[in-house]
Amino acid sequence: MYLAYITTTDRGATDRLLSAAAEQLLRSGAQLSGVVQTNTECADDSKCDMDVRVLPKGDTIRISQSLGTQSRGCRLDPAALERAVGYVTASLADAPQLLIINKFGKHEADGRGFRPVIAEALALDIPVLVGVNGLNKEKFQEFTDGTAEQVEPEIEAITEWFNRVCAQRAAA
Repeated sequence: MYLAYITTTDRGATDRLLSAAAEQLLRSGAQLSGVVQTNTECADDSKCDMDVRVLPKGDTIRISQSLGTQSRGCRLDPAALERAVGYVTASLADAPQLLIINKFGKHEADGRGFRPVIAEALALDIPVLVGVNGLNKEKFQEFTDGTAEQVEPEIEAITEWFNRVCAQRAAA
């Protein structure tokens, strides 16, 4: 089983890093599946719009919803997230070399969202790379039974991990 995660502390840094790493891996010919997130700052709001791009070159789906400037609740659009989950689940049939999931968030911590896709990929022996923030790290560790490898949050470290995993899989 090949499961790795990255953690950053700066707002949006994990999204930017995973997007850049996915682009570099795609340019090198890697077969990827999953989602990477792009955040767009809103001029009239302190919060951003959240979009995920389905890998390798699928749809971009807005997963945030506008709840108004005074709202305090979660802005995630569960229906949009589940649409992205459906696309990614279907893409596992193409046997990608790597599944990238932008975030193990609250939905995943609660057993929903991309959590079943991560489990399915691992059952199919597809390596998985996930972004994990501090709020959900404990739930991620429970889900993975502590078996996930933490990779330094740098493109070079992600690429090295991916190349090592590909070499180990080829040798097996």
